[in-house]
Amino acid sequence: MQIKPRQHLLDIWRAAARHSFEDGKLVRGETDGLSSVADAERLLCLLYPATEVPAFRLDQPDTTERDVLGALERLGSRLEIPPHLITALAQFMRTHTGPDDSPVFAGGHYFRTDDPQRKLTHEQSQLGIVDSYSMSVTLCLATLGFLKVYENSTTRPEMRRAVGELREATNTRLTAAMVSLLRSFTVNVFDAESEQGRRLIQVIGQNKQSDRAVLQQFSGRFRPLRATIIEGLSRGIEVDESIRDESRLFECGWAWGVVKDAPTVVDLDVPVKGQPDGIADPLPYVYFTVVALDGIQDLFSERTLTLGLLDADQQKLAEALRLRWELSQQYWSAIARFGTGRWPLEDLPWQTTGLQLESEYFSLTAAAILVHDLVRRKATDDDLTRTVAIMERLADRGRVTSRMSRNDPAVGLHNPGVTMPLAGSERSGGPLQWRMTDFSAQLLKRIIQLAELSRNVDAQDRLLRLAEEAFEHLWNRRIEEGEGAGLWDNAAAVFPDAAVGRRLSWSITKRVTECLVAARNLYEQQPIRSPELAQLARELLSEATHLFGKEQLEASTADGSRSRAMRSIESRLDRARSLVDDRPATAFALALPVLQELDTLAQARGAAAEEM
Repeated sequence: MQIKPRQHLLDIWRAAARHSFEDGKLVRGETDGLSSVADAERLLCLLYPATEVPAFRLDQPDTTERDVLGALERLGSRLEIPPHLITALAQFMRTHTGPDDSPVFAGGHYFRTDDPQRKLTHEQSQLGIVDSYSMSVTLCLATLGFLKVYENSTTRPEMRRAVGELREATNTRLTAAMVSLLRSFTVNVFDAESEQGRRLIQVIGQNKQSDRAVLQQFSGRFRPLRATIIEGLSRGIEVDESIRDESRLFECGWAWGVVKDAPTVVDLDVPVKGQPDGIADPLPYVYFTVVALDGIQDLFSERTLTLGLLDADQQKLAEALRLRWELSQQYWSAIARFGTGRWPLEDLPWQTTGLQLESEYFSLTAAAILVHDLVRRKATDDDLTRTVAIMERLADRGRVTSRMSRNDPAVGLHNPGVTMPLAGSERSGGPLQWRMTDFSAQLLKRIIQLAELSRNVDAQDRLLRLAEEAFEHLWNRRIEEGEGAGLWDNAAAVFPDAAVGRRLSWSITKRVTECLVAARNLYEQQPIRSPELAQLARELLSEATHLFGKEQLEASTADGSRSRAMRSIESRLDRARSLVDDRPATAFALALPVLQELDTLAQARGAAAEEM
């Protein structure tokens, strides 16, 4: 199934508007307000494309396109859509603000207890989670960008007042989310002889070398990173001094929430309210690290920098987060590619060290960090080719591109999903868990990111075919009728053995929306240039130019059709020459019919000469 970003995004907008709005007003569902994550995901399904795709912009009503207006007719007319969006965003900010006027990042009903018989307490539902911090960064930046452009399009005093109030609330939430991300970052140091140390050595050494040899390689490989951690980290973290001992192992990344005993961030011009004590163990999760990386990169996007969306305090926080962003990418990318032979990441499924879990989902999250790092440092062809193969294997093992067998355990990846215990959550009154059901959507997103990165024709062709298969799998899982029609997720549509059938998931719907925006960015790129084809195109153009010049030497006649043909040939040759460097295949295709037409003219002239 071909990915058509514009058409499919409009389909999602139409379904989301039908489900969430009535007469322009945001309709509250049964779970609205119970999870800041879910509520942010719902709004981002609309706002993310509107701020990332120029054709979907809503912040300048005079330029909103007709098919976009048709998809969002439930939000009102061209001039009514922006005010209604502002009202919905303001409602979100109010809903997820605590009694002390500090933002709340509650995981809500997304949290699960370890015992189905034990209910989630209100206090537990209000715990902050990295998903909410990261999602809030993305939502707040999208909102600030939307407001910055829209305020120049309206002169209504009440709307300018609403814009100012929403901007203030959004800035407050953005700063609090960034601070919480800082306080959720951790560096876990442990002995090589500990259970976690032995497991890490087993993962990166793959039982092919002695533990001592693996430890020596680890020490050498991560010495510069270790030094950066010792010298560079300050805000929101206290690094264990034992990290200076090179005989000890370490991991870095994001815990599931604010880490226990994480210091508050106080060196800002404007104090940040509501920095609750953390309860999370200082244990990095690959999953939450990926979630954090996805949000943090929006702080450095071209739109954020061009519009100047960050204030002075946020710029300080952004630089601190960028350092952690780079450290995490470098660390986990190096772990995934450790050694000189087979990568640990190629040994599916990935094994976590701290929680001692293994799953294809964790392989996908480790691969996602590798993709982040490959984009950052411009991947080599070897790195890219091996990563493409990993994606193909994950798609097969997850039954995204292969046939499902009877009682297939792979169904559990999608439904009910992969469950992780949240280490330290027992301090809230009982152990909590977090469940991930978005394997297919995450896989598609990373495939498209790799395709955008690839400048190798064969690798990109494999990735595009894989992306189309993964997208077809996901598209078939849309809910067809009832609540959430046109949205996700109906896993039973492709997995008859699924434990739970149709269930509206803003998490998966938002991920699919991200995939379509990424696909649009991919298609906006210039196609990959083939040097071989470029040389052939130049040779064709050289011959065509020569023959055209020769044809012009012939005596002109009053024949208007010949004159028109010569002008057409000249125009097409000029066009082909302008494309030969960037789009050699197109230049090749333009040159061939020109050569054929020149030959036809030469034959006609020869036949006329014989008749004379």
